[in-house]
Amino acid sequence: MSEQFPQRFAGQVALITGAAQGIGLGIARRLGAEGARVVLLDRSAGQLQTAAQTLAAQGIAQHTLSVDVTLRDAVEAAIGSVARQWSRIDVLVTAAGITGKTNLKTHEVDPGDFDRVLDVNLRGMFFCIRAVLPHMLAAGYGRIVNIASISGKDGNAGMLAYSTSKAAVIGMTKVVGKEYAGTGITCNAVAPAVVRTALVDAMPPEQVRYMTDKIPMGRTGEIEEVAAVVAFAASREAGFTTGFCFDASGGRAVY
Repeated sequence: MSEQFPQRFAGQVALITGAAQGIGLGIARRLGAEGARVVLLDRSAGQLQTAAQTLAAQGIAQHTLSVDVTLRDAVEAAIGSVARQWSRIDVLVTAAGITGKTNLKTHEVDPGDFDRVLDVNLRGMFFCIRAVLPHMLAAGYGRIVNIASISGKDGNAGMLAYSTSKAAVIGMTKVVGKEYAGTGITCNAVAPAVVRTALVDAMPPEQVRYMTDKIPMGRTGEIEEVAAVVAFAASREAGFTTGFCFDASGGRAVY
């Protein structure tokens, strides 16, 4: 598989959160195919093992860490262990996320569910970025790519917590991108429209139809299409781009 792609990440260590399945696993597969040693971080130990076996069968160097990104101490310990083991973390992709309960009007949203979505999608991302930055600063190089969503730009009715969290992800990306612009570290986001994953399959069909109907291409995105955009944003080639939100929306948003 690695022969199909340029080896833009040869010798690099890439840490991907939410990497046990879906978009996170697809990103790990793409970066690994381009030569990275990928570190898969996810809460589900069982799914991580399956993901690692899949990547290993494709000849991709990988390592797994079972960590809940909402636990700051656990995140810091995990990222510290990666840095000690390989003396570098070149790339961080924060793909861990949940939708929470959907197809609800704002007055129907459970505050506890709202808090949980922001805890995973926003605070968890912040913990990971905060923990990896000192290592990247010491190296004078780093690429941070945050998985946002088109709902963070446009808002999806029926998805208050998720849309709010992803809008905040885009805002955080812009701040981090500006703060570290002169250090060799870039921070960008990728905003996919609806992509067919287990996360989407668990949503009410009417919510999925609502999102898909807004896409001019008339289809859902593919995991590989999102992973390709992430791979560029995580590469040295994207060295003059930071604080930016790349689109992967089939034409739904073009700004």
